[in-house]
Amino acid sequence: MLLAPDLGRDILRDLRGAPPGELAAVLTAVPEKSKIGLAPTGLGTSAARFFLRPESPAPQLFCPGPVRDDRALGEQVNRAVVRWAEQVGIYPGRLDKLRTADFGRFMMLAHPNTSDPDRLLAATKCLVAEWAADDYYVDEVSLGADPMVVGSRLANLHAVVDPAALPRRYAADHEEHHRLQPISVAFRSAMEHLARYTTAAQMGRFQHQMAILFLAWTQEADWHANRRTPPVWEYLVQRHLNNYLPPMILIDVLGGYELSPDEFYHPRVREAFTTAGDAAVLVNDLYSGKNESETDHNLPTVLTAHEGLTPREALLRTVEIHNELMTSFVTLAASLSATGSPNLRRFLADTWAWLGGSREWHATSGRYHDSQGEDS
Repeated sequence: MLLAPDLGRDILRDLRGAPPGELAAVLTAVPEKSKIGLAPTGLGTSAARFFLRPESPAPQLFCPGPVRDDRALGEQVNRAVVRWAEQVGIYPGRLDKLRTADFGRFMMLAHPNTSDPDRLLAATKCLVAEWAADDYYVDEVSLGADPMVVGSRLANLHAVVDPAALPRRYAADHEEHHRLQPISVAFRSAMEHLARYTTAAQMGRFQHQMAILFLAWTQEADWHANRRTPPVWEYLVQRHLNNYLPPMILIDVLGGYELSPDEFYHPRVREAFTTAGDAAVLVNDLYSGKNESETDHNLPTVLTAHEGLTPREALLRTVEIHNELMTSFVTLAASLSATGSPNLRRFLADTWAWLGGSREWHATSGRYHDSQGEDS
């Protein structure tokens, strides 16, 4: 019998039942008789059932593989982001671990709609700044994380992400504080690079998503400070706030187009997009657990604590929940693609491709795997 972490790895890497990386192909492949209506038992569920193979000995993710894997491009971006991290002062003495995580490859896989290394680098800088803030302020005690001050640190950091205009007599103190904080320097540098490619609305939505992310991290800090394991529903709420939307929100930026604010913030589009982000972060939960401390939480450990499941059963339940979210996304995407603008259809297709790239990175990244030999 496979151990739970090994099962998580095998589930991520098993692409035999994966749907196509092109969203249009997923929708086209669903039998016509299943396209009547958009209830949970309609199109999305049929798409999942059409591609999943019940005879498989292990459950399969309803998630595509990557659309492209340009190793040279990913390595080019990765080398550049490691140099940048050294310049801004994050991860000193740990740059080899950052290099092994291969975040440049992550963005290359997740954004097949561009081959521009500079656009990919802008997104990768933002991703690494976000990951570093999580490590330094929330998770890694060895890097100075302290649950008692998470709220203050993140509030101060957000004054960099969405710049605060203080009265002149206090602005210098504010600047001096952030000049000495590598995370602040990283965010400011990353966003200056990102601003080359965003409209004002696209930058505004990035700033908004950072506020949501920082709020989620304060909730996580509460769990740590009070030594509390949240119930499953509360954990899923936190994961909804702390999902993969921060990097996903740059999908159209990297693609060189803009989904209009009216469509981006439309309730049904927002539901589809956040559901995709929720599903994507559960891919992280499938295999990151063995790399986390005993006080950290992921969906399998919360399920084990509150529903009496074994680690293996909890991983299988996590797959079920992930697949339910993904079928909901497909259901919504089908309806929205039929009625929305060309840019919305493109955005939804690029979101599906992002999910496939993310799956591939999680299955192979040195952040979660012990050796590069597993990448082959």
